[in-house]
Amino acid sequence: MHSFDFGVFIGRFQPLHIGHEQVIARALDQVERLIVLVGSAAQARDPRNPFTYAEREAMLRSAFRHEVALGRLIIAPIADHLYSDTAWVTQVQRKVRELVLEHGNRQGFQNHGLKDFRVALAGYGKDASSYYLKLFPEWENLQVESQYGTFSSSDVRQRYFQRLPEVPQTILSAGVAEFLRAFMLGEPFKALLEEAEYLAAYPAQWGRGPFVTADAVVVQSGHILLVERGRAPGKGLLALPGGFVNPAERIRDAAIRELREETAISDGKGQIPPAMLASFIEDARTRVFDAPGRSLRGRIITHAFLFRLPERRKLFSVKGGDDAAHAQWYRLGDLSPDMLFEDHWAIIEQMADL
Repeated sequence: MHSFDFGVFIGRFQPLHIGHEQVIARALDQVERLIVLVGSAAQARDPRNPFTYAEREAMLRSAFRHEVALGRLIIAPIADHLYSDTAWVTQVQRKVRELVLEHGNRQGFQNHGLKDFRVALAGYGKDASSYYLKLFPEWENLQVESQYGTFSSSDVRQRYFQRLPEVPQTILSAGVAEFLRAFMLGEPFKALLEEAEYLAAYPAQWGRGPFVTADAVVVQSGHILLVERGRAPGKGLLALPGGFVNPAERIRDAAIRELREETAISDGKGQIPPAMLASFIEDARTRVFDAPGRSLRGRIITHAFLFRLPERRKLFSVKGGDDAAHAQWYRLGDLSPDMLFEDHWAIIEQMADL
């Protein structure tokens, strides 16, 4: 007889290691079913989040084939909400409610609600990243001891992203180790290795900050103006036009300058002058985005300015410039978080009311 109907275990599993597996196995000893929520499920690849949700789901399925087949291990994605713990908690609550009702009522019960099932949040409080254990007081707390409590996925990534990559097999299950060996032969690994080396060298060249940047959120007729990054970090990803503020420059002026340099935005008669671009800024919507981990380059605080251009059938013309591979209008409904650099999806979400 298990102590709980459902357990919930949340992690990024970048990658899955035997510390995670031990917590999952011991939690399964105490719960009828364990819901494993895989965080950062919609992020673009970077050295901190190198593996997609599908790849991490496959790692979990490989390590717990029997439990997955029996329906005892339930795997589901959750997205990041960097600037709102409330939005993140709400997402987790909704996902758990959905899965508990779906899987719990398969046992033959009819119209059971969440309160009819005993739910426990599993974890081992290894460090500050496990603060979420305190965010769900409605669930019981299932503390699981692990002999690998001081070990983390960041240790694996640090060894992995180097010119002679190491796959530390002693702390990875065979399936995960094999995946990492195969992954290092592909193009995504090469791009991540280049980015990891760039980021490692960044503090020596530029310092650790804090730095101040400005970003332009330019919308027109259901579209947003984005650039494709032409170099590391985030080469090939979409980004807001923006950049670092010059020493003798106002932040607002930096946003306008970067917008003109990176997109050459034009109304058909010529490039739009700074004063006209400034008239499109909605001052009430200007926001500071300062999450400490928003950039892997260092402590970078950005100020985002909403430019709302007049609605018209023909969008203003743009072309890539400066360090942007290209500039282009994108329909807001066609974008997804994994297409965007750093936290730019979160900025767009809040600034453009998505």
